[in-house]
Order: sequence, then C-alpha cells, then structure tokens
Amino acid sequence: MSEKKNPVSAAAEKIAGKVQEAVSPGNELPGAPGPEGVGIDEPTKVREPLPPKHDQRGPDTYSPTGQPTGAPQDKVAQGGARLTTAQGARLYETDHSLKAGPRGPVLLQDHHLREKITHFDHERIPERVVHARGAAAHGVFRGYGAAAGITKAAFLADGVETPVFVRFSTVLGSRGSADTVRDTRGFATKFYTDEGVFDLVGNNIPVFFIQDAIKFPDIIHAGKPHPDREIPQAQSAHDTFWDFVTLHTEATHHTLWNMSDRGIPRSYRMMEGFGVHTFRLVNAEGATTLVKFHWKPKLGVHSLVWEEAQITAGMDPDFHRRDLADAIEAGAFPQWELGVQTFPDNDEQMFEGIDLLDPTKIVPEELAPVQPIGLMTLNANPSNYFAETEQVAFHVGHLVPGIDVTNDALMQGRLFSYVDTQITRLGGPNFGQLPINRTHAPVNDMLRDGMHQSAVHRGVAPYRPNSLDGGCPFLAGEDTGAYIEVPAEVPAARKVRDAAASFDDHFSQARLFWLSMTPTEREHIVAAYTFELGKCWEKAIKERALKTLANIDAELCARVAEGLGLTAPEASVPLASVEPSPALSQLGHTWPVDGRIIGIVTDGASGLDAVREAREVILDAGMVPLVIAPAGGELSTGSERVSVQRTFATARSTEFDAIVLAGAPAPAPDAYGARDAKTDDAATATGIDPRVLLLVTEAFRHGKAVAAWGDGATVLEKAGLAADAAGVVAGGAASTVVNGVAALLAGHRAWDRFTPAL
Repeated sequence: MSEKKNPVSAAAEKIAGKVQEAVSPGNELPGAPGPEGVGIDEPTKVREPLPPKHDQRGPDTYSPTGQPTGAPQDKVAQGGARLTTAQGARLYETDHSLKAGPRGPVLLQDHHLREKITHFDHERIPERVVHARGAAAHGVFRGYGAAAGITKAAFLADGVETPVFVRFSTVLGSRGSADTVRDTRGFATKFYTDEGVFDLVGNNIPVFFIQDAIKFPDIIHAGKPHPDREIPQAQSAHDTFWDFVTLHTEATHHTLWNMSDRGIPRSYRMMEGFGVHTFRLVNAEGATTLVKFHWKPKLGVHSLVWEEAQITAGMDPDFHRRDLADAIEAGAFPQWELGVQTFPDNDEQMFEGIDLLDPTKIVPEELAPVQPIGLMTLNANPSNYFAETEQVAFHVGHLVPGIDVTNDALMQGRLFSYVDTQITRLGGPNFGQLPINRTHAPVNDMLRDGMHQSAVHRGVAPYRPNSLDGGCPFLAGEDTGAYIEVPAEVPAARKVRDAAASFDDHFSQARLFWLSMTPTEREHIVAAYTFELGKCWEKAIKERALKTLANIDAELCARVAEGLGLTAPEASVPLASVEPSPALSQLGHTWPVDGRIIGIVTDGASGLDAVREAREVILDAGMVPLVIAPAGGELSTGSERVSVQRTFATARSTEFDAIVLAGAPAPAPDAYGARDAKTDDAATATGIDPRVLLLVTEAFRHGKAVAAWGDGATVLEKAGLAADAAGVVAGGAASTVVNGVAALLAGHRAWDRFTPAL
C-alpha cells in the first residue's frame, strides 16, 4: 500500500478519526461545535475568546469604502475576556435583573436588562422572500486566461486569483425548512475583484419558469404555501403551483427540469450552476460576444432518489449544509470549473434558431460546447452564519468592466428587484458596507447618510462638479478602468406589452430534455409528476397538467395518467422534432470518489483487523470510512483500537454512499420495539440486528453499492440480496471488496440494478 496519500485522503483520514487530534472520540468527526474539547465542569479560569475552528474565517478586513485595513480578523471580532455592555462597560452579573429587593419589582433603571432584551427583540431581520434557506462558503477563483479573447474582465486573466463567497439555497422554503426538498437551488457567487464586485446570481437549473420579471411575483405566490393555511412548506406538490404552471405553459421546460433528478441534488458539491441569462462580454478591442455561464462540479452531477430525500428531510433536515461544511472542515475542498458557451452578437440575438433572450431556453452543449475559463475552490466555512450567509447581498447589476447585460426581460427586472429587496431586508441603502458585502476596490461614491452608515465620510462637497473638495472625485475613462456599457443599438419600436414570437414555443425544449434522459431518469420524472400531481386536490388541475405533458411526449403523459387514474389526452400541438442532447443526462459518466462516505458495519467483537484494513483502503482512495457498531465508544483487540462513529440506533442509510459488511451482527441489547421502532420481532428472528438489515435493504433500494466479506455475506442472504446482484460486491479480502466499491461509486449508483419500463 502506498505511503503517499492525496490531500483528500488526508482529510478523509481526519474525518474518520485515524488522526487522533481531538480530545475525545466524539470530536474525531467534522462538526465539533468548538475548536477545543470541553470538560464536565464549567470553566472558571479567565481567558481570552477562543479562536475560530481551523476551517473557519470571516470576511476579509476591508473598510466600508473598500480600503484594505490590514487588520487581523480577530480584531474585528468580539474581544476581551470579560462580559461587557455593547458600549464596553464590564458587567458583574447577567443572570438577575436589578430589583427593589430580592422579591421586589424590576427597576426601570436596569440599563443592562433593557439593552440585552432590546437587542434580542431585534435580532431577526426579514428572511429572503425566495432563497431564504441557504448555506455558504468562502473560496478563491483562479482564471485560466482562456477568456481573454472575449472579455477584458481582469479577474478572468491567466493566474489571477480572486476571493469569492458562494451561497447555495433552496427557493420556496422558509429558513426553517429542510434541505432535501424538491426545488430549484440557488447558486450565487460574489467575486471580490480588483475592479469591483461581480455577482453571478444563478441556479442549478439553466432555465427559468417565466420569460418576463413582471410575472415573478405570480410564480412565487403560486409556489409558496397556500395563504389560508400556510401549508405545504417548501413544496411544489400542491394545487396553487400546478394551477399556475399548467395555465402558464412557458413554465413547462423549467417544471420538467424540477421534476427530474436535478430537483433533489445529492450535495451542493455535486450540483451544476448556471447563469440562466445570456450576458454580453466585451474585449479590450471593444468587440462583443454573447455568452451563457456554467459551473461544472469536479465531483460530477449527482442526485438523491425521492424516498431517500424524504427520509433525509426527517433524519437530517440540514443534510446539504452539513455536507458542505463537513467537507470543507475536513479539507476535501469542493471545486467547480466556470465555463462559457459563446455566440455571435448579431442583431437577431439568435443561435441555431434558439432565442438567446428567452430565459426558458437552453442551447444544447452539442451545438455550443462549454469552454472552461477558470476554477473555483471553496476552502473555508463562515465564522458566523448571520453576519455572512444571512447578510450577504447579491445583485445581478453588480458588474465589472468586460461584462454587460442584455435585453432579456427577466434579467432587466432582476436588475431592479435585487437592490429593492436588500433595502428592506438589511435596513437601508448601506447594505454594501456590511463586512461580507464590502468591495475590495476603493469606493468614492458621493452617497451619504442613511440607515446603518458605518463609513465616516470626509469632505464638504458630495456632489460634482465641485471645487471645495479639490474637484475630487474625478471621472474615469476607459483607459483608467471605467465601467462603460456597451453602446448596443436599441431597436426603433412602439411601446408594447408583448414578447417576440419566438417566445411562444413552450414545448420543444421540454421535449428535448425528456428525450435526452436515460430510461432510469425518465422513470424518476414520471414518479415525480405522479407524486406531485397526486397531492393536488382539484381533478381539473391534474387533467390540465396531463394536457401539457401530452405536448411533450405521449409515453410520459400516459405513464403519469396511469398513476393518477386518469385518461391520457392527445397532444394539442405537433410534437417537436428535436435531436437529444446527451450532455443533459446526469448518468453514464464516471467521476472522482473524493469525500464519498462509506459505512462499515461490524458486530464490535470480531474481525477488527479486516475493519482496519478496509479503513486504510478507503482512506487511501480519498473516501471517508465511518464505523457502525452496536454501541458507541471504541472497539479493541489487544492494544489496537477502532473508534465507532455511528451505532445501529443512530445510523441511517441516507447518510452513506455505500455500505460494507464486516460481520453479521446479532441483535444488540437495544434491538426491541419499545426502544427503537426500526426493530421488529420477525427481523430479530433472523439472528441479525434489524437495524442492520434495514440499513442494507434501504441502501440497496436506493441504488447504492453494498458489499460484504466473511460473515457479512450472511447479512446479504438474510436481507434477500443476491451476492451477484448489480452493485453488490461479496467475497475476498477486505481490501478487494473496498476497491470494488470504489469502482462502483465512480458511477455514483448501480442504476443497472433496476429494469425501467420506459
């Protein structure tokens, strides 16, 4: 076995507890709440605040006007070993209000009570109307230089490194909703470039529900919980959503993407991102090119299956944010390549018959390949969720020289909406001065005052022209880095509330997407439509949805109609003749297995040498081994110890990418129904702990790799799984079995285990 391990392997080793840096077995995994272990007794020795954990950092220390302060991050955090008021006065007590005697009334003069309660009363700010639930990380973007011919944007030049802050999110749910709901995901990136902030505010789906921003309130009102009961939360499986999208068929393409596996990603680390709109780039010579932005994850695009998503929402509603934070804490830094599709900037702004200003349309990658122009690596977690993840403010209009907008009507509306919503959420127009939003370029904007003004402006002449401030600030020219909009021609036309005729095609690209899916992916789409429409009350809405599906594909419509117990209608328009785009499918590729989670089931008493061998092989492959045993603590034979990360009571298959069986565990002492409802008498009678059987059968049902050596083969037999079934590895040494699992995980799941009907 090689002694040299890649960085991800070292990180995985730390996750699994092989590197014994923590003070107790419970701290061997990522997710420890603090940088140090704790004792049983309350600490009494006075000390300064603890540093952040090794994986955390705050925003870079810039002033509200974009000047680097050079201040260490601990100088902008709370400091001092003693409790104080907000004004720095030290306090001797904070558990009792100031009273007129021990049993007397509380005195109004208790300034500490009033300050503490008043601040608490105002801790919350309005959550985002959409994208309320999110997770974020710091990172760095490195340009490849490949975009030099199409844009003068300096951060895309070869080797230039730019700090970034990325926020992933769901759209419909509130801040308290679950991560694994079926929904569109936000993928917003803030680039702190030397020329100002550039925000690429996109989604994990390349098309939108609507073609014009004036309809954005409508689609969100339809997707949100019903206003009378405020249910269902974070779901589109209800009448108002389907009422709108079936009456407003321009939503058809996006809805189909959402009903596909794209609507339930496995991880933010395995999720594509798209800028959705067509942007205009301009190079140093003034030539323009139209582009669409793409984020391509290095780990590949992967999704949950629907039952797995539902179970996870109950077992761990924070699944996606935990996955992202744990990976970064462990050093398994997620990466995405930024790429562009390029198109001529012609008068029609069309490409191969596709309207580039229609945000409900894609351009297949077979027609316009995605060209990589840079690499993003997320390498640090936020140190404070509210100050960073919650207060970060994105805006489509945050642009830098070399990047411009187009006449996409949805984009044009977003240019207004983002600033407007930040003023409400963040208490005024100075939200850009919050540390997470501060530009890394000098600011001299002549904007003054307002709520939460934290800059201390100088001078007496916040206007131009002036002489009292020496004429400053002065205008810039193109040769000194000014942002200059592309002088694009505005077509002479009458004022109308209308759209181009090309926007009327609502079905051809939905059909393109459907025909590009593999049989397995089509089965998942059918199941999603059947589930969502099955949750609707009104029969008429279901029938209307079937009419829409008939205009996509007859087989799709028939299968969903069968599940709903309704008759499939005929198409009302001719079905489009389209060429499938294999790039739209998530399946059929192989990807790195970095950071994949492997559960090793052991009975806790035998075969520990093989368990240790398996852990070594898993770590060397850059994956993460978690030992699952009847009880927590440590397993030992002689002087060798193996830490337990999960127990039969706490483990669930949804947490793991694969299960390997190192033994055939008998029912543990807690394997009875009154203690754990996942047990039952019939399963216990097999001689195997029922939770282990559930773990294995559930993983198998979700298409995951299952493996065994030695007595572990008995579990496969008791679970009714054939040793030669697709995605099952059995027999041989532990290392051989684990290598077989790694080969399976490169394809994400064992989809050939199931025979699709489509």
